[in-house]
Parts: sequence; C-alpha cells; structure tokens
Amino acid sequence: MKAYGMTNNQLSSLKEFEKETPIPTGTDILVKIEGLSINPVDIATRKGFSGNDNEPLILGFDGYGEVVATGEESNKFAVGDRVFFAGDHTRPGSYQEYELIDERIVSLAPTKTSIEDSVSMPLVTLTASELLYEKLHIDPESDNSNKTILIINGAGGVGSIAIQLAHLAGLKVIATASSDEKIKWVKSLGADLVVNHHEDLIQQVHDLDIKYVDYVLGLSDNDPHWNEIVELIKPFGIFATITNLRNSQIGDLKQKSVDFAWEWMFTKAFYNLDSMSTQGTYLNKLADKLDNGDIKSTTTKVFHGLDVATLTEATEMVEAGHMMGKVVVIK
Repeated sequence: MKAYGMTNNQLSSLKEFEKETPIPTGTDILVKIEGLSINPVDIATRKGFSGNDNEPLILGFDGYGEVVATGEESNKFAVGDRVFFAGDHTRPGSYQEYELIDERIVSLAPTKTSIEDSVSMPLVTLTASELLYEKLHIDPESDNSNKTILIINGAGGVGSIAIQLAHLAGLKVIATASSDEKIKWVKSLGADLVVNHHEDLIQQVHDLDIKYVDYVLGLSDNDPHWNEIVELIKPFGIFATITNLRNSQIGDLKQKSVDFAWEWMFTKAFYNLDSMSTQGTYLNKLADKLDNGDIKSTTTKVFHGLDVATLTEATEMVEAGHMMGKVVVIK
C-alpha cells in the first residue's frame, strides 16, 4: 500500500513509499482512509523527529474511512462501516492508504454530514471535550448560566469547537479574535463576547463589566497573556491549556488558589488506559450533534488528493499559523 512519511524534521522530506498492508489483531480495526485533516500536532511531531530513512514518520491524527478488517477481539464495528477517529500518537497515522486503529477510540461516522465536514472534528472535539468536562469539571447538563469562560485563540481549531461546547453547556463565552472575519466566525459559533488578543485583555474584559472569569482556556502561546490570565482568573477558578509554558510561572496562580491542568488528547491511548474508551463515547456524541445541527463543522479549507504535493500544500497553510478553523484533505 502507499504511505507518505517524513525522513527528517523538514517538510521537504515528505515522500511516498510502499509498505505492507497491516493485519488487525486484538481490538484493532483496519480502516481504508478516505479523508484526513492537518493539525498543529502534525507539525510539532515532525519538528521533533530526529529522522530515519528506513522507517519514515507517518503523521495524521484525524482520519475517516471504511472498516475493511477487524481484530479477533473487536466487536464494535463491522466490515463496511464508515468511521472517524483522532488516532494514536504512538502509531503510524492517516497519511497512508490503510490505518490500524484501536476501536475504543473510534466512532461510527456521521451519516448526514460530508466527509470533509466530519474529518476535521475528532481531534479538536476530543481535546475540547476533555478540557471542558474533565479538566474544568463542567457538567453540560447543569445550570452553568452564572459561569464565564475566556477562550484565548477562539478562532483556531480547538477554540472553534470549545466555543460551541461551552455555549451548549450554558456558559457565558468570551472568545478572543483579532480580525473582522474571525470575530464574525467566533460569534457564529456561539461566543457571547469577543475581545482582541493583540490588545489589553484585562481592560477589554473589565470594560465588559466583568472583573473575573471562572475559567480560562489557553489555546495559543500563554506567555504573552500570562499576566492577563493571572489577573482575570477568579479566585478558586481553573486554568487549563494545551500549550507549553516557557517563561510563565505556575506559582503566580497560588495566591488565588487557582487549579491548573494540562490537556494532551493522546494521553489515554499513549498509556493504554481503560479510560481511552471515553474518546469513542465523545465521538459518538459528536456524530449525533453534527448530524442534528447542534454542532457546526469547523472545516474552512478542503484539498483533494492524497499525495505528496497536496499534503505539503495543506501543511504549509496550517504551519503559517493564521488559520481559522480546520484544513482537510480528501482522497
């Protein structure tokens, strides 16, 4: 089968090569890839790759396709099912014709939503779901109308779905966005208020007659906003992030007794935790919400053709760092 992998940490090293089609065992299923999306984690993983000509790095952490074989312990899916998933950081990804994936982190794909609008959603939705429900401990079935969340980088991939999930849970959502196009985008997703992250966030939030927020999601570089985060978070609030802290000091949150949480969507599969099955559950709910219109797909750019040229062009767009929503590649 054809696969597309990196031989070093430069995008120019991406090449097409042949490998044997894998055979699923245990709880694995084999999926014939029909679509994928490009995520910042693809770029970060490539940049951290030391290089190997004999075993190219196959990226791709969102996938959509048809189940063509199942392992002996697999019982969730049948051959012919269409599924979508966010993958496993320890295994070859979706930049290939066929991918092995543990069925516990897979869901039946939406039935009324297109491939391109479906495949953009797994990784960012799992990340946003774990942030809101597991790290911020938000119960979406409770009355959260007295809670306020500040989402920094609201127009990005994770921000675009976090806004929607927070809105559905009833929170007052403040999202950051910097251009007219992005402001319109985050408002269309359910942001109640919008502030510009290139300007003073403290003053802007205070001008909205809000002194503190209950929750802050850091979905971009936290360091430029650290003093603003420390000032705006409510005492006993929660700050959660998907990015590293280089210069920011967690101890700055101590005086307010603020809880701090990391989120890395791959942790459950990386350590083969029993809780990895929650990701299949989150994706089942996502499929339903996409099909009934409760959640809007965040796909904003579609490329066609699974090949070196297309993957390179799509990656360059994401790597430029100015994306609104998600970039997908359809075979």
